[in-house]
Amino acid sequence: MKKIVTIQDISCFGKCSLTVALPIISAMGIETAVIPTAVLSTHTGGFTGYTFHDLSDDITDIANHWKALDLRFEAIYTGYLGSASQMRIVSDFFDNFKTPDNFIVVDPVLGDHGRLYAGFTDEFVANMRKLCAKADYIMPNMTEASLLLDFPYTENFTETFVKDILKRLAELGCRTPILTGVRFDEENEGAAAYDSKKDEYYFSFDKHVDRRLHGTGDIFASVFTGAATLGKSVQQSLDMSVRFIADCIEATMPCADEMWYGSCFELCLGKLIQYAKQ
Repeated sequence: MKKIVTIQDISCFGKCSLTVALPIISAMGIETAVIPTAVLSTHTGGFTGYTFHDLSDDITDIANHWKALDLRFEAIYTGYLGSASQMRIVSDFFDNFKTPDNFIVVDPVLGDHGRLYAGFTDEFVANMRKLCAKADYIMPNMTEASLLLDFPYTENFTETFVKDILKRLAELGCRTPILTGVRFDEENEGAAAYDSKKDEYYFSFDKHVDRRLHGTGDIFASVFTGAATLGKSVQQSLDMSVRFIADCIEATMPCADEMWYGSCFELCLGKLIQYAKQ
């Protein structure tokens, strides 16, 4: 079996990070190893009074044990990281486990809706740029792209503007940046990618739904990483990720009371299994 290691936090309740990545990637027929960076009682998007336990001190010990076992992975995928020190530890993990035959995915979780997440600093953003330089794929939303590239946040998308942003993201050092949440009209929403080695752009869209669901970025990154690991092209991986997000939103619409803490992605895993086989 192909293997992915994903490095991010785990919320004991709520649908994001590892509680999304593990079932989604596993459903795609890929063995999924995990390194939790922190344990939270719930995710932070709407809950209050949650507990938080930092696991930074354990990451290096886990990596050393894995290195002694000569474990190898087709992909290394990172999500939410809680501190600049964690990013330095993860950077060392990249150095130790990157091979000519695998690839690195960094989901540079920094903020949303034009704002940096609480607790993050300019130093954190600077360290995230360095981590992105080591990745083969990065997948920021527009807020995160604006922070990484230090330009004013905007929601006024044009194709020329998106292509320029993607090229500038590639200049950070990654081969293929992917921009999520792209909209050129009121009807459709999706993602755009740029393969800097081929100098080719890719776009994928589905119907826009005017609802915000927690954890959709984690779902997108997990599906894309799984699809790329299965050998699918950038276009195929984009299409699968955008389509599955649309499936999850549609499945969640009747469950209005659950929307605030995540999508009902579990109801759509059967579709994802079929997409992965196509």
